[in-house]
Amino acid sequence: MSDMTEPQAGGIARRLPLIAILIVAAIGAFTLRDFLSFEALRDNREALLAFRDANYLGTVLAFIAVYVVIVAFSLPGATVATLTGGFLFATFPGALFNITAATIGATAIFTAARWGFGERLGAKLEGSEGAVKKIKDGIDENQWSMLFLIRLVPAVPFFVANLVPSFMQVPTHRFVISTFLGIIPGAVVYTSVGAGLGEVFARGETPNLGIIFEPQILLPILGLCALAALPIAIKALRGTKGL
Repeated sequence: MSDMTEPQAGGIARRLPLIAILIVAAIGAFTLRDFLSFEALRDNREALLAFRDANYLGTVLAFIAVYVVIVAFSLPGATVATLTGGFLFATFPGALFNITAATIGATAIFTAARWGFGERLGAKLEGSEGAVKKIKDGIDENQWSMLFLIRLVPAVPFFVANLVPSFMQVPTHRFVISTFLGIIPGAVVYTSVGAGLGEVFARGETPNLGIIFEPQILLPILGLCALAALPIAIKALRGTKGL
């Protein structure tokens, strides 16, 4: 009896971090929207700037910690946090703080998901047959390209890009590197928008969060997507020629 209960207890323990994340994310979705919003940033901007001026290092550490929690628990307000990084610290080093915090938070939820059930699901996919196995093998052969693609494409939700690799047995170091580098273009764009919030507040307007889809911004990002997809295309062409 004890032999059966111990694996079950171990399985539950491995899922606890992910369960905690899901519970906090569900609660936060309903309770934190008013606190992690553009309006909250606008109304508290003077207090935030005063605190930054009085304690710069403390502000940096507190900001990164809050941003990590937002990403790790998939709470609403990640975009506002990115804008805040630009508003408080300018495009640089604000972008560096944003990218670092987002990477740490993403790694936390990636680790929790893989530890909870990603390893088992990955093993099942590896032992499967037919189309599922081919898809899994295709992803494994092009992991770097796939990881960069899901980070660069603006339409892919950030939390999806955090969870999918946990199912595919992606090594942690590969996930961290591709996340840090892959989110740089979007993070720099939104941080620069945040850096200009002072003028936006003065005019009583709201920031243009759709700027990433404007041609001058989107086209270079799509170019990076094409570059990331190039190895996949080359392998596909070689495979076709081999047939």
